[in-house]
Amino acid sequence: MNAQLRRAAVAAAASAMAVSLAACGSAGESGDKAKGKASGGAQGDDISVGLLLPENQTARYERFDKPLIEQRLAELTDGKAEMVYANAKQDAALQAQQIDTMITNRVDVLILDAVDSRAVAAGVRKADEAGIPVVAFDRLAEGPIDAYTSFDNEEVGRVQGQALLDALGDKAGSGLIVMMNGSITDPNAALYKKGAHAVLDGKVRIGKEYDTKEWKPENANANMEAAISALGKDRIAGVYAANDGMAGGVITALKGAGPATLPPVTGQDAELAAVQRIVAGEQYQSVYKPYAGEASAAAEMAVALARGEDLAGIAEDTVDSPTVRGVPSVLVPVVSLTRENIADTVVRDGIWTIREICAPAYEAACDKLGLK
Repeated sequence: MNAQLRRAAVAAAASAMAVSLAACGSAGESGDKAKGKASGGAQGDDISVGLLLPENQTARYERFDKPLIEQRLAELTDGKAEMVYANAKQDAALQAQQIDTMITNRVDVLILDAVDSRAVAAGVRKADEAGIPVVAFDRLAEGPIDAYTSFDNEEVGRVQGQALLDALGDKAGSGLIVMMNGSITDPNAALYKKGAHAVLDGKVRIGKEYDTKEWKPENANANMEAAISALGKDRIAGVYAANDGMAGGVITALKGAGPATLPPVTGQDAELAAVQRIVAGEQYQSVYKPYAGEASAAAEMAVALARGEDLAGIAEDTVDSPTVRGVPSVLVPVVSLTRENIADTVVRDGIWTIREICAPAYEAACDKLGLK
C-alpha cells in the first residue's frame, strides 16, 4: 500500500472511531452473544480472516477495501493474520459457494459484503452453526450476523438529494426529476432512496423513477433512454443517480439525446471517472465515503471476534437488521463531493492524485478549478 493510502487509513479510521451515532437496542447483549460464540476459536494474532466482497466493477472494492482491510489486519496482529479473499463478481450463487468453502476451510471469522442481503442469510446461518462470527461489511446482511460497519446510508441519500436541490436552486419546481435508484437486492439502495425522498418529496416533481437491476451502468443507461423518450430531454431538470457508475450511464444517455445543456446529476463513491466528470461539468456531485474508516472498523471487529473478545470500545452503538436486533455497529460519516471541494477531500486523503484526475483531456478544466 502506498504512503498516501496508509495516511488516509490512519486519518479516516480515527475519524470513524470518534463519530457519535444514533443507537437502538443493547450493545452489551449483542457483544456478549458474539463473545460467547467465538470463545472457542483462535487466540492471539494467529488468525484466519475470510473477506468476501460482492463485485469487481466498482473501483472501491479492489482498489481500496481489500488492501485497506488487509493492511489493518496486519497492523492489529503484527502481520500474523491470514486473509483469505474471494470476490463474487455480482453473483449471489457464487458468493454462497465461497462462504461454504471458507466454512469448510475453518476460517476464524468472516467479513462479508453481500451480493444479495436476503439470499446470503443461509450462508450466514451456516457460519453461525459452525461457530464462525460474521461481520457484515457495507451492506446489512440478513441472518445471525455478529457485527456491522457501513456508512449512514439514509444520510447518503439525504446528501445526494440536497445536492440536487442546491444545483436546481429556484428552478426546483419547474421541471421533472428522474430518480435512478440502485438494485432492490441491496438494502443500502432502499436506504439511499428513503433519504433522497425525505429531502426531495414536495420540492420537486418526479417524472420517472427506476430501481436499477444489479446497479449496472448499462441498465441505468437503458432506463434513462426510456425516461428521455417518455418525458422529453428538455423537460428533465435533474437526475438523482444513486452511484457513480449509474451516473455515467445516465450522462451517456443524456449526451446521446442532443446537444442541450446537461441537467445536474448526482452520484456516489467518488470514482475517478466521476471526479473527472465533475471537473468537466458533466456530473454535478458524488458522495465521498472515507473507505479507510469503514475498513478499519471491519478489521478491528473481526480480530476481536476471532479472539473471542467483547466489541465494547470498538462498536459502541447498535442497529437492527431484518433478522437480528441490536447488532454492534460502526457507521462512518460521508461528504458531498462537488467541484468546490475535490482538493480538500479525495486529493487530500490520497484517494486520487491531481495527476490521475487531471489527465490530458481534463487539464484545461483542472486549471480553471485551480487543481495543479
